Amino acid sequence: MARIFVPSVYRKHTEDQSAVDVRGTTVRHALDELFHRFPALAETMVDEDRELRSYYNIYLGDTNIQDLSGLDTQVTEASEVWVLLAMAGGSGPLLSEAELTRYSRNILLGEVDVLGQSALKEARVLLIGAGGLGSPAALYLAAAGVGTLGVVDGDRVDLSNLQRQVLHTTADVGRPKVDSAREHLLALNPHIDVRVHPVLMDAQNALELIAPYDVIVNGCDNFTTRYVVNDACVILKKPLVDASILMWEAQASVYMPGKGCYRCLYPTPPPADSVPSCAEAGVIGAMAGHMGTWQALETVKIILGAGSVADDRLVLFNALAGTYRTLKRRRNPSCAVCGEQPTILRPYDLPQYCQAAPADLALELAEAPAPPPLPVWTDPQADDVRPADVASFVGVPDVQWIDVRESYEFDRYHIPGSRHIPMSEITQRFREIDPRQPAILVCTVGQRSARASYALRRAGFRRAYNLRGGLQHWINEQLPLVSGGAAR
Repeated sequence: MARIFVPSVYRKHTEDQSAVDVRGTTVRHALDELFHRFPALAETMVDEDRELRSYYNIYLGDTNIQDLSGLDTQVTEASEVWVLLAMAGGSGPLLSEAELTRYSRNILLGEVDVLGQSALKEARVLLIGAGGLGSPAALYLAAAGVGTLGVVDGDRVDLSNLQRQVLHTTADVGRPKVDSAREHLLALNPHIDVRVHPVLMDAQNALELIAPYDVIVNGCDNFTTRYVVNDACVILKKPLVDASILMWEAQASVYMPGKGCYRCLYPTPPPADSVPSCAEAGVIGAMAGHMGTWQALETVKIILGAGSVADDRLVLFNALAGTYRTLKRRRNPSCAVCGEQPTILRPYDLPQYCQAAPADLALELAEAPAPPPLPVWTDPQADDVRPADVASFVGVPDVQWIDVRESYEFDRYHIPGSRHIPMSEITQRFREIDPRQPAILVCTVGQRSARASYALRRAGFRRAYNLRGGLQHWINEQLPLVSGGAAR
């Protein structure tokens, strides 16, 4: 299928679509199908002799078809056909004097000029998340003059966000992120429209949220949202500019309609907790700035039709090494959502991967005698303990220390005497934990271990506790650690 891009003023005739996929071997055939599907558009663009009106220019890519074979110019599935409408005259200038001044450095570029800047002004971009990636992306898109920015985020600003989420300030702590985002983006550029969506994107709202926008910028921080956004963009034929960061590394790509999707690379997500989040493993703030700015740049290129976007490659960045690596990426014909015979026709939320205890183990625990009295440092109603309260129990035989981090984290350092059971294996290795003895679950910041202790308690381990604040708080209290070999 060829793709025809229509002027924004005519989107009311194309069900609010900025681009329409059509069949045809020539530009003429492609336009005929477009007009057949949208008769109101035909009434506007063709005269009584069924000829295209003279004040339209048709481009195939960046070449006017008059310099090719006119309406008989051949098109392919990868062709992009642009309909340009003459804009001088009664409708007023494309840009105000203030906008001409504000965007003067953009306009000096041959790939932008006044018409390109007008295209940015007409564009609608949706940012999924106003966090580490969304913040720099939003700031640079607003500064570039993208006319409509949508921001989806159901979270509030937390003090820990400010290390990388540069869209917010200390004064915004506690505010909804979308409110903070709107205020700061309009302060940067009052000529744009910022539309806020204070919700978490899920399978139920994804299609509705994404449909009105031209380009989607994905800055989410979890696999469920990442797959929902990908699937919705494929179904709606929306360009998706995607990036993800962790610690010192990043991955990024652009998924244009018909050129593959995130599921072509990763058909299914990894098991729950097998990949730590930034909140668990950490990330340098400048990494988020670097990749969010990359996303903004790719988005601008898509809107302008300039340069070569990363729609056929996966970009890998290693900040510690200061290296980039580019891998070829292709569409998978067997992909469940964008393949030849898709089986995913609507977005869906990923199932929870937290497993219950095996039935026989649950029965054993139910029949087990009641445990002896709890030590003085535990609260039967609480499921976490503070580092300072339990430090004296390091090395005590009747207390189990279970470290649920990944191997590379455990081998770097851990609490003396702790046993390593990765979070991804915790439910398969219940039998290695004695339900009659207290078990203290440990990770870096207390998030993975909180989920582990909850899973154990649900399975009948009445003495499973989370180390509050994790090893970060343990180290801050200058409590004992060992490094090197792992005691498993």
